Formats: sequence, structure tokens, C-alpha cells
Amino acid sequence: MRLPKPQMLQQLQQRKVLLRAKAGEVAESGFVALDRRLPATFMGRQLLRKAFPDHWSFLLGEIALYSFVVLVLTGVYLTLFFDPSMTEAAYHGAYAPLRGLRMTQAYSSTLDISFDVRGGLLMRQVHHWAALLFIAAIGVHMLRIFFTGAFRRPREVNWIVGVTLFLLGLLEGFCGYSLPDDLLSGTGLRTADTIISSLPLVGTYLSFFVFRGQFPGHALIPRLYIVHVLLVPGLLVALVTAHLFLIVYLKHTQWSTPGRTNRNVVGKPMFPQFTTKSSGFFFMVFGVLGALGALAQINPIWAYGPYRADQVTTDAQPDWYVGFLEGALRLMPPAETNVAGHTFMWNVLLPAVVLPGVLFLLLFTYPFFEKWVSNERSEHHLCDRPRDRPTRTGFGVAAIVCYGVLLLAGGNDVIAYTFRISVNGLTWVLRVAVIVAPLIAFFITKRICLALQARDRELLTEGRETGLIRQEIYGKFLENKRSLPAGDRYRILVRDIPKPLRAKGEASRAARLRSALSSWYYRDRVEMPITTEQRTQIAARTAPPELEASE
Repeated sequence: MRLPKPQMLQQLQQRKVLLRAKAGEVAESGFVALDRRLPATFMGRQLLRKAFPDHWSFLLGEIALYSFVVLVLTGVYLTLFFDPSMTEAAYHGAYAPLRGLRMTQAYSSTLDISFDVRGGLLMRQVHHWAALLFIAAIGVHMLRIFFTGAFRRPREVNWIVGVTLFLLGLLEGFCGYSLPDDLLSGTGLRTADTIISSLPLVGTYLSFFVFRGQFPGHALIPRLYIVHVLLVPGLLVALVTAHLFLIVYLKHTQWSTPGRTNRNVVGKPMFPQFTTKSSGFFFMVFGVLGALGALAQINPIWAYGPYRADQVTTDAQPDWYVGFLEGALRLMPPAETNVAGHTFMWNVLLPAVVLPGVLFLLLFTYPFFEKWVSNERSEHHLCDRPRDRPTRTGFGVAAIVCYGVLLLAGGNDVIAYTFRISVNGLTWVLRVAVIVAPLIAFFITKRICLALQARDRELLTEGRETGLIRQEIYGKFLENKRSLPAGDRYRILVRDIPKPLRAKGEASRAARLRSALSSWYYRDRVEMPITTEQRTQIAARTAPPELEASE
């Protein structure tokens, strides 16, 4: 018997209400069971209500995170078809120009992925573009943290985690770049073998251990494969998780605007605002990488051919993230020293071992150096404007310029050939530039920062131009100006710059050195015109959270 339509609708509504109530009971009982075993309530409350400041510069870290997700997804797909064996056999695949040529299974399987596996070439190229974006996003994200002072207490450990992620990203990129065993990647492995062999006393033994014999050996590609798909990804996942946990625990830094102080975090909650926006941003990153993989060719290994130890292409350069090492090797003059039968290859040891070692040592220790110079012991949650820290900003720009010169030097042969100039003359120009250009960049950047501070002072005292002029009755022309908005005045005035330290009495040499460095670091500044009341308000807004707790 068929029920009337109103009764059917009523039954459907009742069933819907019962299903909803049952689903709610199941969800509640499941959450209670989970909360009894894990801190679900605490974590959910802390995580879902976490405030995320709304500024474009904070998206740089998300780009790195989402490109890492794309790397994992595409890497899993490629792992299903890649064979890391270095056993040689004749190629009989789809790429006709290389048929019959003997090559390793690593190179042959990469060709198969590119031409025989459905979607294989797209996955390879998306994977490569995602790797470049991942390292680039980490690098730019670290620059944002450096220039804004977001590495200071209590975030020193998170800075160390970030630098370690960057270092592991370089290692992961090099391992993945070397896996296809083509002529270009093999040339990079030859360079790596030279760098390992340049280590005093242990270089030759270490090279034999890594390659399991004389270069190129038969064990390196399988070993790099294990490092690339198991060891380094595991470390990356662990460090990314630790990095995100510290961000949630320590809270975000934020820019100085009205309502934002050193004791609060103003932003949108994680759910639903940030989750919705971040999900859309993930699909944007995924879409851009997919478009690049489909439209922009990268690393065409079939054009290079399999690796042969007696062959090399003229314009062989690695990916950009290790290009500075290639440039440093090309700029270093030839220099060797024989001591007790041991050869010290300074032309390889200094640019390829000492230089990156010093670079990462400076990155790891810089937060503690600045803390020592400034004697700052309190917490900092407000971002510095780069112009307010001219010395630090100058250091950052000088490092970028030095990196740029080394990157150019890595392609000096291509530049010389393209512009029809002497490669030797260009090399000498770059040798001078790698020393002089960073110094010039430092002093110019510092003067620009001080000029911008002076401009801020002028805006505070005189106001901003309106583009209108007026004429007095005596004929004099005056420019109309208006006062700065409250938000702009807040951003300029609310800043926390430490005073230079002064050595008192008969101080030790370390104390005098610390005082001299502090004076050089913080003496150059432009004081803003503020009243006593404004100074008190600024001190309250920049006061550390621990002071509030003690009060």
C-alpha cells in the first residue's frame, strides 16, 4: 500500500532526525573514547582556536609545506616504476635514438617512466618543479624570518629546525637529481667525488666507502635511492612536524599594527577561516605545479644520454640551489700543498667544504650571536621592520649579493659564450665582485635603511603630501600636508631597538669586544619625535609576556 506524499515526507524527515541524532551519539562516544587515551580536548581547543595573523609574508612557509606534500605524492608514484640498479644492459624502449645503447637500469627505468608509463613524464616534471619550489620557499621563508627578527627568543630552536630542514632539502635535492644516472647528473657525482677526495687524510678512504670502490662504482645509485626515499624524507617529516608543533606552541609573530602588542596574537582562528583559506591556497600551489609540469620542460634526461666517465657537456650546471658551490669552485684559483705525502687541494677544499661549513655554522649560531651582542633576554613576538635594524638588514642583503655572484660564476662559460667575452676575464671580474660587491651592498643597504627611518621621522613631524598647494596673500606658495593615519603612526613608533652596550670600568677583553660590536651594531639609528606619554605607551606595547605574568 503506497502512503500519501505528506506522510512519506514526514517519515523521511523523522528518519533524517534519527540518523542525525545517532551520528551525533557515535561521534560523541568516539571523541570521549579518544580523549580518554589522548589529549584530544586540550589539543583540539588549542589548535582549532589558534590565531593566524593575516599577512602575505606568512604564506611563504605554507608554500614550502604544500610543495613538500606534492613531493611526497609524486615521489610515491615514481618509486613504483624506478629501478636504482647500476647493472648495464642494452636499451630497447620507446625512445628510438637510444635503442641498442648500453645503459644502467636506473637510466633505462627513468626513460621508461618518461615515455612508457602513463603520466610518468608529467609526474617526473611535477616532482622536479616541486623540489625546486620547496627549497626556494624555505630559503625565502628563512629570509623573511631573518629580516623581521622572528628567530629571537623564544624561537631559536625553531630557527635551528628550519635551517636543518633547508640543509636536508639540499641533500634530498642532490640525491634525487643524481638518481637518473644521465650524463648531467653523473657529472655532478664526479664533482661530489672530487669534493670528498679533497678532505685531508680521510678523503680517499671516504670516497672508496661511499662509492664502494673506485668512481663511479656499482653501489652509489642504490645507496642514494635509499637515502632519497627513506632516510631524508623520514627526517624531513619529523622536522616538519616538530616545526609545526613549535609554531602552535610558541604562537606566530605579527606585524606592529593597532591592537597588536608583544603580549597577544591577533588573527583569524584556524577553523573555519584559516582552514578554508589555506585549503584553497594548497590547491593553488598544486595547480601551479601541475601547470609547470605539463607545460614547462625540465631535466630532459633523454637529451643528455647515459653517463660515461670520459664524457662531459660544455654547459653542465647543477640546479640553482647548489649552483653557488659550482661558482665557488670555478672562482677559486688553483692551489695545492703537499705535506708528508698528502695533497691538500685548497682549490676544492676551501670553496666546496669550508665555505658551506662556515655558511651553515653562521646560520645556526646567528640568533645566539645577536642575543649576545644586544643582551636581550626577553621574548619578542612583534616583527621588526627591516629598516629599523639596518646592520642586520645589511648583512642579509650582502649575503644575497654574494650568493648571486657565486651563482653567476657557476655559469661563467655559458655567459662568456653567449655574450662573446673572455671566460678568463669574466672569471677575474667575478673574483673581485664576490669580495667587493657584498661590502658595497652592505653599506648601501644600511644607508637606505637609515634614509627610510629619516623619511618616517619627516612623515611624523610634517605629515604626508596631498599634492595640493596654496598661495598666501603675500605670494608665498605652501604645500598642503595631512597627518598620518593612526595605523601608520603606530607602525612607525612601536618598535623595539636595543641600546648599545657600554663596558664599565676595567672590563675584560670579551666585555670590551662585546661593547664594541654592540655599539657598531646599534649606534646608527634615527630617533623618532615622541612624547613622554608615547614612550610609556610604546614600552607597554613592547613589554615581554613574562613581565605581564610577574605583575
